[in-house]
Amino acid sequence: MAERGFTFLRMNERQSKPRTRGITEIRGPYYTAMGKRYLEDVLETMGEYVDSLKYAGGSFTLMPPRAVRELNETAHRYNVLVSTGGFIEYVLTQGAQAVDRYIKECRDLGFDIIEISSGFITIPIDDWLRLVEKVQKEGLKAKPEVGIQFGAGGATSAEELEAEGTRDVGWAIAQARRFLEAGAYMIMIESEGITENVKTWRTDAVARIIAELGLEKVMFEAADPEVFTWYIKNYGPEVNLFVDHSQIVQLECLRSGIWGTKSVWGRILTYKGDQS
Repeated sequence: MAERGFTFLRMNERQSKPRTRGITEIRGPYYTAMGKRYLEDVLETMGEYVDSLKYAGGSFTLMPPRAVRELNETAHRYNVLVSTGGFIEYVLTQGAQAVDRYIKECRDLGFDIIEISSGFITIPIDDWLRLVEKVQKEGLKAKPEVGIQFGAGGATSAEELEAEGTRDVGWAIAQARRFLEAGAYMIMIESEGITENVKTWRTDAVARIIAELGLEKVMFEAADPEVFTWYIKNYGPEVNLFVDHSQIVQLECLRSGIWGTKSVWGRILTYKGDQS
């Protein structure tokens, strides 16, 4: 682990980067603009606890290529991977040539991960698998996103999503299994329909996903303190989570067991045994 002060204080042990568990992905440009100097400040202080940086809403397509490349290079200096976020579904509406150019330009700009989402569109599973293969052939990590909510994305209201209906969680798990068999880097679990924009959280869906897929190859969207606290409380500090970059300190305080609300304070622990 990176150097820190107050080493006489015990904290939960964390796997060093590159981690395979307890991965934290943070949102980059979207709700706020972010350039290399902004990101440098974030990673200079908390970079040891950040595993990947995710653009959102196709924000990188609005930025000068030089700025995107510099932002990605800054992340790499701190051993942080860079993800496109779930923008490819917009690209898919513009045809196969656009998809090819998109993947190649992402590679050339220094992205490491292409998230493959379909919150607003419906595509056959075999086509989705072709995208996974194409991304991997370009030397990038494919990260499919699965969920149970039709029309997920873009902060759609709970009422609108309820009218759209939800899929069976078994369907989402079956898709995720096929992606992992095809070599996908990780599966992103869409929060809408589970913990976001719902009247009642679908904790049963989370439990089944973890029971059937495990923790190591799935990441849960949890960009709300109440949500990521629930995940840590129920599934421990080594669950993989996606949060906003403004929440990285709060999340790591929970993972390390040094702080939290009354319901979790002093209760988040790890035991690694004698590793001397």
